[in-house]
Amino acid sequence: MIYFSVNLLGLRVLISCIGLVGNVFLILAIIQTKLSRVKSFEFFLLGLGTANLEEIVLVNIYDIIILWTSTIDNWLCEMLQFLTMFGEITSIFFTVLICIFRGQKLRDVDKRVNPIYLDNARSAWMVSGLFVMLAMLICLPVLAIKPQGLQGNTTRNSSSCPPNFFQCIGNDCPILNRVYKYTFIVVCYLLPLIIVTVTSCLIVAVLLSRRKTVTPGASETGSSQFSTKNKDQKLKRSTIAVLAAMGLFQVDWSLYLIFQLTVSHSDYAFWAETEFFLTTSYTSISPYVYGIGNNLFLCKNFMKK
Repeated sequence: MIYFSVNLLGLRVLISCIGLVGNVFLILAIIQTKLSRVKSFEFFLLGLGTANLEEIVLVNIYDIIILWTSTIDNWLCEMLQFLTMFGEITSIFFTVLICIFRGQKLRDVDKRVNPIYLDNARSAWMVSGLFVMLAMLICLPVLAIKPQGLQGNTTRNSSSCPPNFFQCIGNDCPILNRVYKYTFIVVCYLLPLIIVTVTSCLIVAVLLSRRKTVTPGASETGSSQFSTKNKDQKLKRSTIAVLAAMGLFQVDWSLYLIFQLTVSHSDYAFWAETEFFLTTSYTSISPYVYGIGNNLFLCKNFMKK
């Protein structure tokens, strides 16, 4: 059993290192462009990469403290729990935002005259800010939830600062903690999964319908037809990358949701390792899916202009 725990921990550290590099590259590739020229989609990717990076760093700091620190202050434990959850939920919300944005961009793309609401830079900033504030508000109650049996400084052996953020151990779960836990699960996991699943299905339907449509118009010149085709190919490639990331999101967070609802923190010895592994998987792999699919990891994007 210890061998399994060590292997799971080692695998998560490896994935975290890969994710750290991927998210840094994603952020650098986007900020090489002047902020005034960053499109809404790239801005959402920037928010996602930042949230992913914050979560990966905090999860590993949290794990190091749990494993190696014998004594930890209450306020530090609470802040680690809050910041870990905040990065996780912000990453989920930006994923939902990216999925919705791409779905809106594809809807009636051949007939639309005016840009969609999120194409405006100010709108993109405002919506992103609202999502970040919402994630912060949802995570704030963690600071008020006191670990059970916590008195003064606490030790790892007594599980005083567990990643069980809702402080529910088996059937021993105060009513307020239970209400917060299931509200949190519905709003932050179940609802985003439903939105991503439905929007992904609509995107697939649009892509399939566009394959049957003849895009070049009769009045278009050769250069105009080439430009339109090239633009369509880039949009298609980017959309396929978004769909791949959404598929990864659905698999990872569905497994996490099942894990949260079926596995008890007190009955499973490797609960913390498994939870951290699941939460860092999407945040570590997704930047490569977005970066490669949108040609952001090209060498020219990292060269100074």
